[in-house]
Amino acid sequence: MVVLNKIYTKTGDAGETSLGDGSRVAKHTLRVAAYGTVDELNATLGMARQHATGDIDTALSSIQNDLFDLGADLCTPNMDLDGDLGHTPLRIAERQVLRLEAEIDAMNTRLAPLHSFVLPGGSALAAHLHICRTVARRAERLGVELATMESVNPEGMKYLNRLSDWLFVAGRIANNDGRDDVLWMPGANR
Repeated sequence: MVVLNKIYTKTGDAGETSLGDGSRVAKHTLRVAAYGTVDELNATLGMARQHATGDIDTALSSIQNDLFDLGADLCTPNMDLDGDLGHTPLRIAERQVLRLEAEIDAMNTRLAPLHSFVLPGGSALAAHLHICRTVARRAERLGVELATMESVNPEGMKYLNRLSDWLFVAGRIANNDGRDDVLWMPGANR
């Protein structure tokens, strides 16, 4: 499917890039910003994985693969291309969203309810997961904005929304199942 035998092509030197349908667009377009932010999110997850083990590391690996799917999805703009490309474009599917929901529900059973907002921090893994969460939210905002102007797979936007929730809950798990969460104390420094 993917062959990378030459890393630089010089085709982007004038500030344009190719989308998955072969069209050329400026590198500063909202679509490129959206899938570029998904790529940034994937890189931050790679950093988080340096501190992860066991089930969380396994889940993060699956999420990283999903994010490549999402990047490919966002990179192919026309939702009606089925046969025009010679292949079916890769799209985020509902089952990927449902998997995140099931994982959130399973993790959440280990956690006590919150009575305050959680400050990003605690363990190194939790701190990294909170950074990932904020990048996921930015990617979602860009995707939602793009969807007001162009065709975007709604499952991809649902995926980003659930992923930010997943990252929040996983951050609590990484803080000793929430026991070591750093809680916001409103007005503490007034």
